[in-house]
Amino acid sequence: MSDLTIYPIRHHGPGSARSVARALEANPPATLLIEGPVDADGLLPFLNDPALTPPVAVMAHVQGQPERSVFYPLAEFSPEFVAIRWALARGVPVAFMDLPASVTLAPPAKSEGEEGETPAETDPDAEGTLTSHADAVRADPLALLARAAGYSDFERWWDALVESRGEGEAVFAAIAEVMAAVREDEDGHTSERDLIREAQMRQTIRAALGRDSVAVVCGAWHAHALTPEVLAREAKADPARVKNLPRAKVALTITPWTHGRLTQASGYGAGVTSPGWYAHLYGTPMQVSERWLTRSARLLRERGLDASSAQVIDAVRLAEALATLRGRSLAGLDELTDATRAVFAWDSDTPLRLLSEELFVGEALGSVPSGVPAVPLEQDLAGTLARLRLKREAVTREVTLDLREDAGLGRSQLFHRLNLLGVPWAREAASRGAGTFKEAWTLRWEPEFSVRLVEASRYGNTLVRAANAAAISRARRAPDLGALSALLEVTRLCGLPGAADFTLARLDARAADADTAALLLSLPPLARLARYGDVRAREGDDLRPVFRTLVARAAAGLPNAAHGLGEEAAATLHGQIVGADAAVRLLDDPEASGEWVAALHALDAEGTAPLLRGDAVNRLRDRGILDAEQVQSRLAAALAPGAPPPDVAAWLGGFIGEDGGTLRHDPAALALLDAWVTELDPDAFGEVLPPLRRALSRLEPHARKRLGEELRGLERAEQAAQVNGDLGAAVVPVVLRLLGVTLPIGDAQ
Repeated sequence: MSDLTIYPIRHHGPGSARSVARALEANPPATLLIEGPVDADGLLPFLNDPALTPPVAVMAHVQGQPERSVFYPLAEFSPEFVAIRWALARGVPVAFMDLPASVTLAPPAKSEGEEGETPAETDPDAEGTLTSHADAVRADPLALLARAAGYSDFERWWDALVESRGEGEAVFAAIAEVMAAVREDEDGHTSERDLIREAQMRQTIRAALGRDSVAVVCGAWHAHALTPEVLAREAKADPARVKNLPRAKVALTITPWTHGRLTQASGYGAGVTSPGWYAHLYGTPMQVSERWLTRSARLLRERGLDASSAQVIDAVRLAEALATLRGRSLAGLDELTDATRAVFAWDSDTPLRLLSEELFVGEALGSVPSGVPAVPLEQDLAGTLARLRLKREAVTREVTLDLREDAGLGRSQLFHRLNLLGVPWAREAASRGAGTFKEAWTLRWEPEFSVRLVEASRYGNTLVRAANAAAISRARRAPDLGALSALLEVTRLCGLPGAADFTLARLDARAADADTAALLLSLPPLARLARYGDVRAREGDDLRPVFRTLVARAAAGLPNAAHGLGEEAAATLHGQIVGADAAVRLLDDPEASGEWVAALHALDAEGTAPLLRGDAVNRLRDRGILDAEQVQSRLAAALAPGAPPPDVAAWLGGFIGEDGGTLRHDPAALALLDAWVTELDPDAFGEVLPPLRRALSRLEPHARKRLGEELRGLERAEQAAQVNGDLGAAVVPVVLRLLGVTLPIGDAQ
């Protein structure tokens, strides 16, 4: 089998990629075989499409169970990707040779009394967390060779050993020989799965060798198992190893990937430390250090940080000096990072952190051509993005939408629909200085969103149909009225009138037997919809009648719900009342407001939890229904002697409210509270202090400051009154004498 050439490579190694391309050009084979799933051969032509931009990943998922999926990432510096494009550009037949994805994703055979597990890894060469020296050798044997040679950076070792010498094929043979020795030492640690995979590879190679010369590009670990000697030795055993393997029905496609998902930190078993650095190495054969540090300086200047040409020169010299001191012929990423830290960072971590995020890793997001097989939902999303002039990117982008414009409204509905489908590409953010016509969003696309789109496709083939079906399904499963009310708001924001009508009908039906808490929780979303729904959706039924009905039912049940509650339950109900009160104020509907005010009056009664009773008095005062005299009388009654201090403190917690407006605007009420606190005995004061401090801590700093100033004013007034009284008593006898009035001796004193 002299027509077989093996190129052992490091997955995602730019040096390996350049060497493979050079070796193939020097000795072109008749057939090229690549480590990858054989059932993905139909996708290979798309990898040479001009519209495809790496990084991408071949994705396979079980039909009907998209959560069971496996990915085979390819970057521009991946040797497999470079070899595939070389072959397709020259018309050389190319195929994958590894186990089919249908086998990889099949449930493992169950032993008696055991449950099978779904494959979880996203890399067929990764067996999970490294737990031993054998695992480390298996995961990245070439990196260990680099470290043994004194290099912390495999790629610079490869540059020194291969690229600078121009001995590509000879070095491939040397690596294969080293791997053979490693495999002989670690043979007992080779997994059963690896043995089956290599049997599949050998079977594919045998079939191709029957036609002509064959070149094989595979991970260095597998090179020894694919040699002509092993092919001949295992010729009879291999067919049995790959026969009758369990299979799953799978669908395959190509999906965009990111540099971030190629890193070891992302959990990818065959990941690299710095994809951005590897992309630089692959695209920069000369002056690697100089150009890398120039890019670093340019990026820092774009972010407003100091980085001069002189600093670049100093950093290059320092990196080269560090490499010499460490016994290396070329500066690697470690030396360049140390030089960057010393020259650009000084005493701040900001420059290095910025470079780590945007340069060392980089956030390149690949793209795939439109003809790649994909679920219809993905195709509809691509068409929608083109129509709305949006682009999926792996970087964080901030956008503000004007909902009065068709483009802004369309984008808003798209973002809300994707969130409803579990694809949080866009996350809503606070909009500065914008009214109800504006929305602010933060966009960032992640590769796993492609899987979620496949999962969401079970609801429908278009975004509108899928979101509508997902909303209806969620409405059927909604646990309570609050969830239905929130979902109704979502359906309106998504522009889904069918789902909105269904959700509204469910909400109306559930409202009849809902408890008070659920009714209160349902009011805020309904109020926002009734007030702003016409701005966001531009159409829809009037929700005021539904809102009035829910307010009436909540108001009727609120007095009983607030009776005899403990501290924790009262606090929970208080939070619900706060939201409901804000909703009633927002909509400002006279009928609903009347029902709500009646409920607040009912709360101001014996038996109501003190927190809620004090809160009701505060809200009635805030609406102008209780005047200052009525408020003071209620405060005096709450502070009456004999009242349990904890109950008084709870009442005050509700009465003070969130802004302390009652105390700040009513000096008489503040004076009553001040007098009550100062007259407490030490034990009672100790009980009251914690809840009173909690109540006051809710105030904004400026509100607490003003309240303190009011208290100091009261204290000064009391002191002045006392001083004035003493002075008046001394002056009276003198004045009387001046008036000719003679008093008895006792009275004169």
